[in-house]
Amino acid sequence: MKRWRTLALSAVLFIAILVIAGYYVGVRMLRERIVEALGPGASIAELKVNWFSLEVLGLSIEAPKGWPAAHTLQVERVKLFPSLLTLLTPKINIASITVEKPYLSVVRSPEKFGALPTLTAAADSKKNDPSSRGVTVAKIEIQDGVLEVFDSTVRRPPVKTRLERINGVIRDVSSPWPAAKIQFELTAIVKGTRRDGRAQTSGWMETARRDSSSRIVLDAVDLVSLQPYLAKHNEARVAGGTMDLRLNSEVRNNQINGRGKVILRDLEFSSGGLVDTFMGIPRSAVVNFLKNHDNTIDLDFALQGDASHPDFSLNEVLATRIATAMAGQLGVNIRGVVEGVGTLGRRGAETAEDAAAGVGSALRGLFGGRKR
Repeated sequence: MKRWRTLALSAVLFIAILVIAGYYVGVRMLRERIVEALGPGASIAELKVNWFSLEVLGLSIEAPKGWPAAHTLQVERVKLFPSLLTLLTPKINIASITVEKPYLSVVRSPEKFGALPTLTAAADSKKNDPSSRGVTVAKIEIQDGVLEVFDSTVRRPPVKTRLERINGVIRDVSSPWPAAKIQFELTAIVKGTRRDGRAQTSGWMETARRDSSSRIVLDAVDLVSLQPYLAKHNEARVAGGTMDLRLNSEVRNNQINGRGKVILRDLEFSSGGLVDTFMGIPRSAVVNFLKNHDNTIDLDFALQGDASHPDFSLNEVLATRIATAMAGQLGVNIRGVVEGVGTLGRRGAETAEDAAAGVGSALRGLFGGRKR
């Protein structure tokens, strides 16, 4: 009996050693698969495999040469809750993904709007692969994120806009996504030169037809930081003030229709600028109007345009619409501002699509990549 107990104990210990060894080997293989799925420059600090979830700690993707930031993506912790019954099926369902303290850098140039270039390149290479497995994510929750946008369309070196404390939910993400309709709700702090403002956005985007419906709300955003988007470089310089914005927009069949309201408060000018105008309007007219209206300019405007137009530019057309509305309220003519058309447009939609497709490609690589 003693011998049998010894043999049984030895067998249990042997099996336990095999299980532990298999667990660590499996974790190591899964970690390598994650890094491979994320593409060049990717690394993770730690991987935890639980019974019903997967945790990735210290995820990082280094930026390619010429990128204005050191990393395109950094995340403190990612927690995934996959549906275990779908891991061996052609389409994997993930109940939720929680992304804690992510950092994302985005580059905007006249040619493109780029995010996660290594992931999007991987997605492009697998776009026509019939053996790729599909992935659907019911909910992605973002907690305390940071976004930096480097925009060279208005100035060189690029204007950097930083959003902090980004929190929100993105629902119904699918890759590949012939008929995905993504829902989103996000809030953030907009960092400014003089003060910080707040931002909210919500709505949906239908990826197949690139239709969308969105609402954007900005509260008390620093006008000094927004100046490159509102005024030309040789105009009067803004020394202070804030802007509130309410914009509701719809995109159908590549046509955008939007209506919005802008409120400029406590606008102040410095002595700089070669031309004595602001947004094409004489500075003296703006100053006089502010004095007689509690230091506030309240404007309603409309936004229309063709999203498929190759010269589409949101900042140009938005500045034009605001300037036109301001000139009408002040009763003056606009100097050097020409009416144009434009919208957020195809480039912005393609950027969101490419980035999400890259994430979908990484998830497919993580959970097997090919149909089994």
